[in-house]
Amino acid sequence: MKKTCGYFMELAIEEAKNAGLRGSVPVGAVIVYHNDVQSAAGNETIRSCDPTAHAEILAIQRACASLGSCILEECDMFVTLEPCAMCAQAISLSGIRRLYFGAYDIKCGAIEHGPRVFKFSQRRVDVVGGIRETECGDLLRIFFREIRQQKQATV
Repeated sequence: MKKTCGYFMELAIEEAKNAGLRGSVPVGAVIVYHNDVQSAAGNETIRSCDPTAHAEILAIQRACASLGSCILEECDMFVTLEPCAMCAQAISLSGIRRLYFGAYDIKCGAIEHGPRVFKFSQRRVDVVGGIRETECGDLLRIFFREIRQQKQATV
């Protein structure tokens, strides 16, 4: 049975929700190879005390281990937020062929905003943005609103 883009994005959204429950920014990523999930991850920056533990980086590491290769040229990535510059460069270096993302990130995004990493990368990455954009964006808006409310309550 061929799974749809919506199916894989739903898995990424679940990873994002789990990341938020762990106290990290709710971003989730899934890597798919030939219609099969090879890896899934949510941000783990808080739990691992590692600022580089973004969902995309973790998903790439796990997919490379699963497939036994550092090149993921037949893989697609689904992520709930437009990747930052660090993650965009890692996606490019890993050879992922297609990136699907949910919410656009005007401040820190590096695909459609900011440095537009793929525009200058050696490897071509096809990009489809805005998939379930409102839902993915709402996860982030709610997360940060709750953080602001907690800070105000302690002041």
